[in-house]
Amino acid sequence: MTKDYIDDLTLTLKRTAQGDREAFAALYRATSAKLFGVILRILEDRTLAADILQEVFVKIWRNASGYDPAKAAPMTWMAAIARNRALDEARKRKHVTLDPESEDLHIAAPETDPLAGRQRNEDLTRLLACLDGLDSERRRIVVLAYCHGLSRDELAARFAHPVATIKTWLRRSLLQLRECLGS
Repeated sequence: MTKDYIDDLTLTLKRTAQGDREAFAALYRATSAKLFGVILRILEDRTLAADILQEVFVKIWRNASGYDPAKAAPMTWMAAIARNRALDEARKRKHVTLDPESEDLHIAAPETDPLAGRQRNEDLTRLLACLDGLDSERRRIVVLAYCHGLSRDELAARFAHPVATIKTWLRRSLLQLRECLGS
């Protein structure tokens, strides 16, 4: 990028920060293709990338006054916004399987002691049977919390329930699992 291009983008961002809609339209024309490419590489879905691009430009419009040319080039600043938003979307859409045959629930390392391996397999089979005794939504919440490390806040957002409800469901589900396992 040439210095003139960077200077033009910096000036356009400053005008956008002042609420200049024409400057914002010029900014969109000058940068949207590049930002779309950043987003598309992360999400690999053109329709979703186009939607996220629009959200990115809304964020740029709202936060243009926070742009500091001493900290980053304008394209770098906007690309960081696009990248972060695309990564947030990718994390949100990450699919987690609850299939008992899933690699997520299998023992990672082989045992040198075959009896210990057999005991672990029996314990896993019992645990899977007890998990099947939970309501499907609560089973998913337990697996996401304790196998994948999602926080109560993340679970509340994903399942659209208050954090207190998630906390209660986790507690009750663990009590039910403990009872089922006879521990």
